[in-house]
Amino acid sequence: MAKKLEDWVNEEVNEVRDQSVRWLSERYFFRDPMRSIYSDSDYFFAPADGVIIYQRKVRQSDPVIEIKGKNYTLREAMREPEYAAEESLVIGIFMTFYDVHVNRVPYPGVLSYRELESIDTFNRPMLAMENALVDDLTIDHDSADYLCGNQRVLSKVESWELKLNYYILQIADYDVDCITPFDLNQHRPYQQNERFSQIRYGSQVDLIVPLGGDFEFDFVWEEGMHVEAGVDPLLKIKKCQSQ
Repeated sequence: MAKKLEDWVNEEVNEVRDQSVRWLSERYFFRDPMRSIYSDSDYFFAPADGVIIYQRKVRQSDPVIEIKGKNYTLREAMREPEYAAEESLVIGIFMTFYDVHVNRVPYPGVLSYRELESIDTFNRPMLAMENALVDDLTIDHDSADYLCGNQRVLSKVESWELKLNYYILQIADYDVDCITPFDLNQHRPYQQNERFSQIRYGSQVDLIVPLGGDFEFDFVWEEGMHVEAGVDPLLKIKKCQSQ
Protein backbone atom coordinates (compact mmCIF):
# COMPACT_ATOMS: atom_id res chain seq x y z
CA MET A 1 0.00 0.00 0.00
CA ALA A 2 1.34 3.44 -0.95
CA LYS A 3 2.52 5.55 2.00
CA LYS A 4 4.16 8.88 2.59
CA LEU A 5 7.90 8.49 3.08
CA GLU A 6 7.80 9.46 6.74
CA ASP A 7 4.98 7.01 7.48
CA TRP A 8 6.79 4.18 5.73
CA VAL A 9 10.01 4.82 7.67
CA ASN A 10 8.17 5.02 11.00
CA GLU A 11 5.98 1.98 10.42
CA GLU A 12 8.32 -0.40 8.60
CA VAL A 13 11.96 0.69 8.59
CA ASN A 14 12.23 1.62 12.25
CA GLU A 15 10.93 -1.82 13.25
CA VAL A 16 14.03 -3.54 11.87
CA ARG A 17 16.78 -0.93 11.48
CA ASP A 18 18.32 -1.84 14.87
CA GLN A 19 18.90 -5.42 13.73
CA SER A 20 22.44 -6.48 12.80
CA VAL A 21 23.63 -6.13 9.22
CA ARG A 22 24.06 -9.90 9.13
CA TRP A 23 20.45 -10.49 10.17
CA LEU A 24 19.17 -7.96 7.66
CA SER A 25 21.29 -9.43 4.88
CA GLU A 26 20.51 -13.08 5.56
CA ARG A 27 16.91 -13.04 6.81
CA TYR A 28 15.29 -9.81 5.70
CA PHE A 29 16.72 -8.53 2.46
CA PHE A 30 15.93 -11.54 0.25
CA ARG A 31 12.33 -11.90 1.39
CA ASP A 32 9.79 -12.46 -1.34
CA PRO A 33 6.34 -12.08 0.22
CA MET A 34 3.29 -13.66 -1.35
CA ARG A 35 1.21 -11.04 -3.12
CA SER A 36 -2.05 -11.26 -4.99
CA ILE A 37 -1.57 -10.63 -8.70
CA TYR A 38 -3.82 -7.73 -9.61
CA SER A 39 -5.00 -7.17 -13.16
CA ASP A 40 -6.41 -3.81 -14.21
CA SER A 41 -5.96 -2.63 -17.79
CA ASP A 42 -6.66 0.97 -16.73
CA TYR A 43 -3.34 1.27 -14.87
CA PHE A 44 0.40 0.76 -15.01
CA PHE A 45 1.43 -0.65 -11.63
CA ALA A 46 4.69 -0.11 -9.77
CA PRO A 47 7.49 -2.38 -11.06
CA ALA A 48 9.41 -2.11 -7.77
CA ASP A 49 9.05 -1.44 -4.07
CA GLY A 50 10.58 1.92 -3.18
CA VAL A 51 10.33 5.69 -3.10
CA ILE A 52 9.33 7.74 -6.14
CA ILE A 53 12.31 10.10 -6.42
CA TYR A 54 11.19 11.70 -9.70
CA GLN A 55 8.40 11.59 -12.26
CA ARG A 56 8.50 13.72 -15.36
CA LYS A 57 7.30 14.22 -18.91
CA VAL A 58 10.47 14.70 -20.95
CA ARG A 59 11.93 14.70 -24.43
CA GLN A 60 14.96 12.48 -25.01
CA SER A 61 17.40 15.37 -24.66
CA ASP A 62 15.58 17.02 -21.74
CA PRO A 63 16.91 16.56 -18.21
CA VAL A 64 15.08 13.96 -16.16
CA ILE A 65 16.86 15.49 -13.17
CA GLU A 66 19.88 17.70 -12.60
CA ILE A 67 22.75 16.11 -10.66
CA LYS A 68 25.34 18.53 -9.27
CA GLY A 69 24.71 20.92 -12.14
CA LYS A 70 24.77 18.22 -14.83
CA ASN A 71 21.68 17.19 -16.78
CA TYR A 72 20.76 13.51 -16.70
CA THR A 73 18.75 12.85 -19.85
CA LEU A 74 16.51 10.02 -21.01
CA ARG A 75 18.86 9.34 -23.91
CA GLU A 76 21.73 8.92 -21.46
CA ALA A 77 19.63 6.68 -19.21
CA MET A 78 18.41 4.26 -21.89
CA ARG A 79 21.31 4.12 -24.35
CA GLU A 80 18.74 2.83 -26.83
CA PRO A 81 19.31 4.07 -30.42
CA GLU A 82 15.98 2.64 -31.62
CA TYR A 83 13.90 4.57 -29.09
CA ALA A 84 12.30 7.34 -31.17
CA ALA A 85 9.48 8.73 -29.01
CA GLU A 86 9.49 12.52 -28.97
CA GLU A 87 8.10 12.65 -25.42
CA SER A 88 7.94 10.10 -22.62
CA LEU A 89 6.85 9.74 -19.04
CA VAL A 90 9.62 8.64 -16.67
CA ILE A 91 9.10 7.47 -13.09
CA GLY A 92 12.14 6.64 -10.97
CA ILE A 93 11.72 4.34 -7.94
CA PHE A 94 14.63 4.04 -5.51
CA MET A 95 14.82 0.72 -3.69
CA THR A 96 16.42 0.98 -0.27
CA PHE A 97 18.08 -1.85 1.64
CA TYR A 98 14.80 -2.24 3.55
CA ASP A 99 12.64 -2.82 0.46
CA VAL A 100 11.56 -6.05 -1.19
CA HIS A 101 13.84 -6.33 -4.24
CA VAL A 102 11.66 -8.50 -6.47
CA ASN A 103 10.53 -6.62 -9.58
CA ARG A 104 7.24 -7.08 -11.40
CA VAL A 105 5.87 -6.32 -14.87
CA PRO A 106 3.60 -3.24 -14.58
CA TYR A 107 1.48 -3.93 -17.67
CA PRO A 108 1.08 -7.21 -19.62
CA GLY A 109 3.17 -7.81 -22.71
CA VAL A 110 6.15 -9.59 -24.24
CA LEU A 111 9.45 -8.81 -22.52
CA SER A 112 12.95 -8.80 -23.97
CA TYR A 113 16.03 -7.35 -22.29
CA ARG A 114 19.65 -6.38 -22.76
CA GLU A 115 22.44 -5.64 -20.31
CA LEU A 116 24.22 -2.29 -20.45
CA GLU A 117 27.66 -2.24 -18.88
CA SER A 118 28.90 0.42 -16.50
CA ILE A 119 30.37 3.49 -18.21
CA ASP A 120 32.86 3.97 -15.38
CA THR A 121 35.44 1.43 -14.23
CA PHE A 122 33.31 0.72 -11.15
CA ASN A 123 29.66 1.18 -10.28
CA ARG A 124 29.07 4.10 -7.95
CA PRO A 125 27.42 3.39 -4.57
CA MET A 126 23.86 4.49 -3.83
CA LEU A 127 24.20 4.83 -0.07
CA ALA A 128 24.01 8.64 -0.06
CA MET A 129 20.55 8.59 -1.66
CA GLU A 130 19.40 5.89 0.76
CA ASN A 131 20.62 7.87 3.77
CA ALA A 132 18.85 11.00 2.55
CA LEU A 133 15.58 9.10 2.22
CA VAL A 134 15.69 6.96 5.35
CA ASP A 135 17.51 9.28 7.76
CA ASP A 136 16.62 12.78 6.52
CA LEU A 137 13.28 12.01 4.81
CA THR A 138 14.37 14.01 1.77
CA ILE A 139 15.06 13.35 -1.92
CA ASP A 140 18.59 14.53 -2.72
CA HIS A 141 19.07 14.46 -6.50
CA ASP A 142 22.71 15.48 -6.08
CA SER A 143 23.23 12.05 -4.50
CA ALA A 144 22.06 10.33 -7.71
CA ASP A 145 25.37 10.41 -9.60
CA TYR A 146 25.12 6.62 -9.88
CA LEU A 147 22.51 7.20 -12.59
CA CYS A 148 25.08 8.56 -15.01
CA GLY A 149 27.22 5.46 -15.36
CA ASN A 150 26.21 2.38 -13.37
CA GLN A 151 25.52 -1.01 -14.91
CA ARG A 152 21.88 -1.48 -15.90
CA VAL A 153 19.40 -3.78 -17.62
CA LEU A 154 16.92 -2.30 -20.10
CA SER A 155 13.79 -4.38 -20.64
CA LYS A 156 11.40 -3.64 -23.50
CA VAL A 157 7.80 -4.75 -23.05
CA GLU A 158 5.64 -4.95 -26.17
CA SER A 159 2.03 -4.22 -25.26
CA TRP A 160 -0.56 -5.35 -27.81
CA GLU A 161 -3.41 -3.69 -25.96
CA LEU A 162 -1.78 -0.25 -25.80
CA LYS A 163 -0.07 -0.58 -29.19
CA LEU A 164 3.26 0.60 -27.78
CA ASN A 165 6.54 -0.57 -26.35
CA TYR A 166 7.33 0.60 -22.85
CA TYR A 167 10.56 0.08 -20.91
CA ILE A 168 11.73 -0.98 -17.46
CA LEU A 169 15.22 0.26 -16.56
CA GLN A 170 16.96 -1.52 -13.66
CA ILE A 171 20.05 0.22 -12.29
CA ALA A 172 22.55 -1.62 -10.11
CA ASP A 173 24.36 -0.46 -6.98
CA TYR A 174 28.14 -0.80 -6.53
CA ASP A 175 27.99 -4.60 -6.94
CA VAL A 176 28.19 -5.82 -10.55
CA ASP A 177 26.06 -8.60 -12.01
CA CYS A 178 23.47 -8.13 -9.28
CA ILE A 179 20.44 -7.85 -11.60
CA THR A 180 19.05 -11.35 -11.96
CA PRO A 181 16.20 -12.20 -14.37
CA PHE A 182 14.07 -15.13 -13.23
CA ASP A 183 13.77 -16.34 -16.83
CA LEU A 184 16.72 -15.89 -19.22
CA ASN A 185 14.56 -16.46 -22.31
CA GLN A 186 13.95 -13.46 -24.55
CA HIS A 187 10.54 -12.44 -25.92
CA ARG A 188 8.68 -14.02 -23.03
CA PRO A 189 5.02 -13.07 -22.41
CA TYR A 190 4.19 -11.80 -18.92
CA GLN A 191 0.96 -11.14 -17.10
CA GLN A 192 0.44 -7.84 -15.35
CA ASN A 193 2.34 -7.74 -12.03
CA GLU A 194 4.07 -11.07 -12.61
CA ARG A 195 7.54 -11.39 -11.04
CA PHE A 196 10.36 -11.13 -13.60
CA SER A 197 13.61 -10.16 -11.86
CA GLN A 198 15.47 -9.34 -8.66
CA ILE A 199 18.15 -6.75 -7.86
CA ARG A 200 20.48 -7.23 -4.91
CA TYR A 201 21.06 -4.46 -2.39
CA GLY A 202 20.43 -0.76 -3.05
CA SER A 203 19.15 -0.16 -6.57
CA GLN A 204 16.68 1.73 -8.72
CA VAL A 205 13.98 0.89 -11.26
CA ASP A 206 12.56 3.36 -13.79
CA LEU A 207 9.34 3.01 -15.75
CA ILE A 208 9.50 4.69 -19.18
CA VAL A 209 6.31 5.09 -21.23
CA PRO A 210 6.33 6.76 -24.68
CA LEU A 211 3.69 9.37 -25.48
CA GLY A 212 1.97 10.20 -28.74
CA GLY A 213 -0.14 7.07 -29.30
CA ASP A 214 -3.79 6.29 -28.70
CA PHE A 215 -3.63 6.78 -24.93
CA GLU A 216 -2.93 9.45 -22.33
CA PHE A 217 -1.50 8.85 -18.86
CA ASP A 218 -1.87 10.58 -15.50
CA PHE A 219 0.45 10.20 -12.52
CA VAL A 220 -1.33 8.62 -9.56
CA TRP A 221 1.05 9.66 -6.76
CA GLU A 222 3.34 12.55 -5.91
CA GLU A 223 7.11 12.31 -5.63
CA GLY A 224 8.21 11.09 -2.22
CA MET A 225 5.56 8.39 -1.90
CA HIS A 226 6.63 4.85 -1.08
CA VAL A 227 4.99 2.25 -3.35
CA GLU A 228 4.93 -1.55 -3.59
CA ALA A 229 5.46 -3.59 -6.74
CA GLY A 230 2.31 -5.15 -8.13
CA VAL A 231 0.17 -3.49 -5.47
CA ASP A 232 0.15 0.24 -6.15
CA PRO A 233 -0.80 1.82 -9.50
CA LEU A 234 1.56 4.45 -10.92
CA LEU A 235 -0.19 5.68 -14.07
CA LYS A 236 -3.86 6.01 -14.93
CA ILE A 237 -4.47 5.09 -18.59
CA LYS A 238 -7.06 7.03 -20.60
CA LYS A 239 -8.10 6.82 -24.23
CA CYS A 240 -7.17 9.99 -26.07
CA GLN A 241 -10.21 12.20 -26.56
CA SER A 242 -9.56 12.46 -30.28
CA GLN A 243 -9.79 8.68 -30.63
